[in-house]
Amino acid sequence: MENRTFNIKVMNLTELEIAAKWALQEGWNPGLSDAKCYYQADPNGFLIGYLGDEPIASISVVKYDDTFGFLGFYIVKPEYRGQGYGMQIWQAGLQYLAGCNVALDGVVAQQDNYKKSGFKLAYRNMRYEGVGGGEAPDCSNLVALERLPVEEVIAYDSAFFPAKRVAFVDAWFNQPNCHALGIKQDDTLAAIGVIRPCHVGYKIGPLYADSAELAETLFLALRAKVSTTEAIYLDVPEVNAAAVALAQKYKMSLSFETARMYTGEQPDLPLTRVFGVTSFEIG
Repeated sequence: MENRTFNIKVMNLTELEIAAKWALQEGWNPGLSDAKCYYQADPNGFLIGYLGDEPIASISVVKYDDTFGFLGFYIVKPEYRGQGYGMQIWQAGLQYLAGCNVALDGVVAQQDNYKKSGFKLAYRNMRYEGVGGGEAPDCSNLVALERLPVEEVIAYDSAFFPAKRVAFVDAWFNQPNCHALGIKQDDTLAAIGVIRPCHVGYKIGPLYADSAELAETLFLALRAKVSTTEAIYLDVPEVNAAAVALAQKYKMSLSFETARMYTGEQPDLPLTRVFGVTSFEIG
């Protein structure tokens, strides 16, 4: 075979769609609009490796600010694994995030490898699978988030993430064919959530709420937006016992788990109010 040079470059949006296809092949089941939303978070934060003219490796290293970044989409095409290309793009990604506390949701089997690069385990995130449908709850405080000022939604979301992500939140809660709902109490947001179409079924995420009762109401309202023939997925921090109990109450089965890891200190986030993670790829 001819000698081909391995080059790493910043992805454009078309190339990010390639990485999303690889993620689908890995069984990660991305949302149909994930790539376009992720790109809003940091257009410079997605790297692709070419061997000659062939794209063979990817990594996302979204830099939210000078202190925090999130790593994901770490994929090498199967036929090129074990040849050093993954390590090259991994090192390029971490170089871009130099000086940041870097987080990732990695497959548990790779946890030891991530530790070698300075990542420390914080907790596990658990993916639960169930089915859509059911009765929507009778709740007069439910509101479609599109009717609210985007600044109000961003302000509520900001408590659950270590850095500002204004453009991403705006895109995520307004992506095509999703349902984004909130619950208001005393004219103030007390819960927000999104259900979005994926290659298989729908994912609920985020699901943030000020109490387990509000989380359950919002979960049921989101679930009712899709049919009983559709699979739904909910990713919950294992350390939130109420979130795990919610998934189990509605007969959702554990299908996947990740290791949430950080290179620095674990951010002080209200995990007891996180009933659904936004995304394993960028936080």
